[in-house]
Amino acid sequence: MNPHPKLYIGNRNYSSWSLRPWLFLHEFGVHFDTEVIPLDTPEFRDQIARVSPSLRVPVLVDGDVHVWDSLAICLYAIDHWIGSAAMPLDPAARAMCQSIVAEMHSGFSGLRTQCPMNIRQRRARFALSAEAAADVGRIQTLWRDARSAFGGEGPFLFGAFSLADAFYAPVVTRFLSYAVALDEVSRQYCDAVMQTAGMRAWCAAAESEPWALAATDNVTG
Repeated sequence: MNPHPKLYIGNRNYSSWSLRPWLFLHEFGVHFDTEVIPLDTPEFRDQIARVSPSLRVPVLVDGDVHVWDSLAICLYAIDHWIGSAAMPLDPAARAMCQSIVAEMHSGFSGLRTQCPMNIRQRRARFALSAEAAADVGRIQTLWRDARSAFGGEGPFLFGAFSLADAFYAPVVTRFLSYAVALDEVSRQYCDAVMQTAGMRAWCAAAESEPWALAATDNVTG
């Protein structure tokens, strides 16, 4: 019997929702297996129906327990394997971390719609809509505020890598893919995220995937 939980994900190139829990588990040293269910294929629905009642990726299977939705998977991992290291211990920092994770999980529809995650893509010139530009501004404000108040000597939003960094990792790839102009704090933060072992591994796998599709964030789960 395989003792490791298994995380079912969509294509690494496109599936922003899959990236979040995968990177979170990876960076905190959780031992897990990964299975890709290619998006937008005739087999997708039958394959995902075996493991996910929502019929979307990602989903974590741990024995008889099935956990779907990226945030639910991360919270399950905190409860079972990671513990308090997942977020800062300082109450004010922890509250901000939880708040910006929630804002990412439910918001920024302008950026998601106009700039779906596509790691292999590089757009030298790209005009953002007013809604997407407002999202970019809000995200950079969140990053600057977190770094200024709680970043300390570490390179991530709250110094050490946390749940918040896993949730904003897909945004980092979007900013690179669509050549979004960033302030210096945001640029340095993006560099730090992209240099994590998990992001290097994920992006290398995305580059070698054989699948291609017209990606939109809502098909990834």
